[in-house]
Amino acid sequence: MDNAIYNQVRDLLDELHSLAGLKEKDIVVVGCSTSEVIGEKIGTSSSEDVAKSIMKALLEKAEEYNWSLAIQCCEHLNRALVIERETMERYGFEEVTVVPVAKAGGALAAEGMRSFKDPVVVETIMAKGKAGIDIGSTLIGMHLKPVVVPLRFNNKFIGKAYVTGAKTRPKLIGGERAKYTREGS
Repeated sequence: MDNAIYNQVRDLLDELHSLAGLKEKDIVVVGCSTSEVIGEKIGTSSSEDVAKSIMKALLEKAEEYNWSLAIQCCEHLNRALVIERETMERYGFEEVTVVPVAKAGGALAAEGMRSFKDPVVVETIMAKGKAGIDIGSTLIGMHLKPVVVPLRFNNKFIGKAYVTGAKTRPKLIGGERAKYTREGS
């Protein structure tokens, strides 16, 4: 296991939790190119060791904060997601039949299949993700709720991969006369 990567991910997830105002059972989407983490071009050098380090941190923090994790597969599986069966059943998502591997799904998705308690793959979470992290430009936005707000992290890298974060908020509707807080109504 790579302790530096593990610690970077743990710190990043604490920051995500704080910045995004996450609550229990919120879906946190994670996209990751382990190739980018080790300084290679996305999709060229999957690393099982890096995936294990990242997954260990993800599982620990998901348990600590009681999040529902959704690990995005790569483009070869149309960015399907590995989630726990319990999450699929809670939200009414539909399971698909595929087993992510390093070269078709990605090393982190493959590690999710090995590490989750009862993993399933779903094609979509119907834009139900509350927040997420994108390690190495894997493009997780399609899985988040409609109004996405970028997050600025203190550490912008995991290994050599650039990290982008996002949270979501409800839509603002009603125009210039509308009020968006309950004070003064």
